[in-house]
Amino acid sequence: MSFQKWKKVMEEEAKRGRGRPKSWDDKGQQNTIKSLDRALEVLVALGEMQSATLSQIAGELGQSPATIYRVLSTFQGRGFVDFDEHAQEWCIGPAAFLTGSHFLRRTSLVERARPIMRELMQNTGETANLGIERDGMVLFLGQVETHATIRAFFPPGTASAMHASGIGKALLCRMDDKRQRQVLAAGQLEAFTPHTLTDPEAMIADLRAAKARGYAFDGEERNIGMRCIAAPVFNVFGEVVAGISVSGPTARITDDRIDTLAADVMVAAARLTRAIGGNSRPPG
Repeated sequence: MSFQKWKKVMEEEAKRGRGRPKSWDDKGQQNTIKSLDRALEVLVALGEMQSATLSQIAGELGQSPATIYRVLSTFQGRGFVDFDEHAQEWCIGPAAFLTGSHFLRRTSLVERARPIMRELMQNTGETANLGIERDGMVLFLGQVETHATIRAFFPPGTASAMHASGIGKALLCRMDDKRQRQVLAAGQLEAFTPHTLTDPEAMIADLRAAKARGYAFDGEERNIGMRCIAAPVFNVFGEVVAGISVSGPTARITDDRIDTLAADVMVAAARLTRAIGGNSRPPG
């Protein structure tokens, strides 16, 4: 064996030693555990249902109650699900939250955003939010709530439709046209309120306007009585990676406050972009 060939073999072995076998890029069935996949399907479904009886979960997934019970009992033993004896319902347990929270800590985005969001909330008097795009939805990573009695609430891990979200539109308006249309075409533009934009062309026009002015606006498009103003956050390559926003009731986010609030949000987004080493791009 020549030295060069030996060196190549050693390099490949070193790469495999980092945690992936030789066929790591093979997504075939031999590299998946079917029983684990089914079990995780149960956990994901329960998370979406929030709480449910055994028969409800089994019916939702089309599996036998006996199979679902074994899965739930296994997860319960690890703290991933809890069982309410009184209501006879299952729900997500603390271990699932703790495991999911590692996702938030794997990047400096959430950590860097926290003080900026806190200051944004103090300056505006409204709840500050941080979100990213995940599988065509907005995934909320963090929130700093206002002290006001009436306020928006998007706990970390909440997913929302992009077309009816301030952060969603802030992300969409900075995507290239192809990706933008892919996200919008992935599912029907559901009408959550009479104000929701459900026509793709109207949505694209709204996104162009958002890009031009530097911020996106959700005017009761997801929830009646609530408004949201959001701006994009960029990485080092100038790619949009997150959105930051303020949200609150229409009684406080009035027409005459929009420009002032938008300026605060855009400043916060620019600060977060710089904090993660990103490269802001001017509107347009």
